[in-house]
Amino acid sequence: MAKENEIFEENAPVEEIEEFEEVDELEDLDADDEADEELEEIDDEDLDEDYDEDAEEEEAAEGDAEGVAAGSAGASGAESKRAAKAAPTLAELEEEGDIAADYIEELLDIADLGGDLEIDVENDRPSIEIVAEGADLKSLQQLVGEEGEILEALQELSRLAISQKTGKHSRLMLDIAGYRAARREELTLIATEAVTKARTTGEPVRLQPMNPFERKVCHDVAAREGVYSGSQGQAPNRFVVIYPAAEGELVLEDAAEEQLDA
Repeated sequence: MAKENEIFEENAPVEEIEEFEEVDELEDLDADDEADEELEEIDDEDLDEDYDEDAEEEEAAEGDAEGVAAGSAGASGAESKRAAKAAPTLAELEEEGDIAADYIEELLDIADLGGDLEIDVENDRPSIEIVAEGADLKSLQQLVGEEGEILEALQELSRLAISQKTGKHSRLMLDIAGYRAARREELTLIATEAVTKARTTGEPVRLQPMNPFERKVCHDVAAREGVYSGSQGQAPNRFVVIYPAAEGELVLEDAAEEQLDA
């Protein structure tokens, strides 16, 4: 019996150590959970910031066309906010164009590429087109990339160069070798066919994922045709949906369906 008591007493410290280890493990788990929660909060903040930046860019690039039926009146909350912001002056837009032109010229010199820069202000935003002929034109097309990916990257770099000088977000539009002009014609045809299909079938038509510039072209077509269009999804998979009717008609149809269901 005494032997059993000795064994029990010897095991007691071990049990205490195990208890301490369990407490440490629980504390470690709690610390890990707190760290994970902090990381999740940081990730959420980053996502919110990304969403805000994307939303701002979306508004700037797609303009009033997105989610607005042709002929509808009034201003949305987002439009009111944009109206409240002071619009840049013509002089400021021209300054942005000059800053971007200097930056792009340096890039062309580094890449040993030829081309002339045409600077302008269109739709309250600075625009630059790099144009060339012959062999220089063929070389410039390399800066467009597959589906305009390199062009989009150069445009963002140019906007960053402007922001570093002015401290403001820029809506510069960059085109190289007429890519955007040709793409606009192509998208206009695609969107027009989508409108026709939506009206014929009575069903919404979903287009392929596009960048803000491309989505705006499609929204403009839908607005001209008098039908409703909207964007869904997150970049780079954000896409346009074209509906068979104007927004007001869609609301009436939804109300009628709800009454029937009731």
